[in-house]
Amino acid sequence: MSAAKNFSVSISYPPLSSAKGSPFLSQNRQFQWTHTDNIIYPVIPASAATLLSQNGYTVFWDDAIAEKLNYSAWLSRLLENNPSLIAIETKTPVIKKHWHLITEIKKLLPQAVIVLMGDHVTALPTESLKKCPVDFVITGGDYDFMLLNLCRHLTHGKKLEPGFYFKKNNIITNSGRFSLKHHSLDPLPLIDRQLTKWHLYSVRNSNFKYTPGAYTMFSRDCWWGQCTFCSWTTLYPGKQYRCFSPNRAVAEIENLVNNFKVKEIFDDSGTFPVGEWLENFCHLIIQKKLHQKVTISCNMRFGVLNQSQYQLMAQAGFRMLLYGFESANQKTLDKINKNNRVGNALQDLTMAKKANLFPHLTAMIGYPWETQNDTYQTFEVVKNFFRRGLADSIQATIVIPYPGTPLFNYCRRNKLLKTTDWDKYDMSQPVIKSRLSSTNQKKLIQQLFNGIITPKFLFNQIIHIRSFEDVQHLFRYTIKFFKKLNDFS
Repeated sequence: MSAAKNFSVSISYPPLSSAKGSPFLSQNRQFQWTHTDNIIYPVIPASAATLLSQNGYTVFWDDAIAEKLNYSAWLSRLLENNPSLIAIETKTPVIKKHWHLITEIKKLLPQAVIVLMGDHVTALPTESLKKCPVDFVITGGDYDFMLLNLCRHLTHGKKLEPGFYFKKNNIITNSGRFSLKHHSLDPLPLIDRQLTKWHLYSVRNSNFKYTPGAYTMFSRDCWWGQCTFCSWTTLYPGKQYRCFSPNRAVAEIENLVNNFKVKEIFDDSGTFPVGEWLENFCHLIIQKKLHQKVTISCNMRFGVLNQSQYQLMAQAGFRMLLYGFESANQKTLDKINKNNRVGNALQDLTMAKKANLFPHLTAMIGYPWETQNDTYQTFEVVKNFFRRGLADSIQATIVIPYPGTPLFNYCRRNKLLKTTDWDKYDMSQPVIKSRLSSTNQKKLIQQLFNGIITPKFLFNQIIHIRSFEDVQHLFRYTIKFFKKLNDFS
């Protein structure tokens, strides 16, 4: 234990500046520079900080992006803390910036062990070891288990489990292919929200109607886990899906409600657990009367719930459900392995609204096989959902093929990649050859956003106002809506 106490760990999100906005990096399956000021609590790194702390290691929570620190202030703080190990989560569009930062940090703190983790380095683990003086690359998404194993390796000589890449005698080697199945989630401690500065993330997020809000992640990650475009299928392959027990999940909610007075929870599991798990969870929430104190939102898939389950979720305090609609063309859904039928969307949205839930949709454009008419078809279907009052909000994005995903391999195999300059994979421009120009794709996204703001849509929003908090949320959402348009200017 004494060796652990003398070993300090900084879980860091260094400041990243760009005229394009702030980096939407942590807890995000897609990356974008944004003007919305949205920030998401990184659940798995927070779990890592908690697990390390409870095992005797000194932990610094160092999110300069959330704290809006400039580079000079962040670097001064890092040098003052002088951590033994610095862990940095990265993504494709900022990997080159992180290589540069790591090179600079190593000059100033040569004894510090620097670790990279994330979907990009999981897909391309040897790349970063060649491009910068990083010491270890973690592959897979269980940063908490893996960082504890690494710290025990460095302080007590414990054997590295599979999933690490590093240099030995200047030759890149690894400890084997990562495996997540042996990482059981229930024994993990409840996340230490104070240590991880949860308040920084409790308001600045458009997913929260009621604040303070908090993020959870009751499963890793999606029980389907095979959509060809999703970068997190690299971190959490579907066959290695795991979830907390309903009792453990409810214990996390009790902690948030009783100790932090949280009013809304967003669970960011790739898809919220369904079936018997969902029903047991809802019954526990109702039994403990937590539904009277907190609302819950989550990611969901079409075609898996019936009307009684939607009603039960509403009774248990669920509010917003996020659905990946992606396209109104069945050919596209089949190609991206969405495992869904276009017609399921109308059926599920109707059931969700009957239960007084609030559906949010995501759609993407720029698929290499889609024509402009295909894109218009998606837009018309989405607009029709809004005209009929079946959807309440939307997120529209440009398709980005992240390394490690089947979509990236498809595009590379068919010579559809415009570039492999990772800086350009930030959604500010298409990187897939498409029948739609870059300018046209951005205009179409703006048209979709603008097309849903109809008098009937605004009327539907107004009639659901029940409190001053509802007014505040609508005001915040409207401001972020117009800022979002600027992201695609």
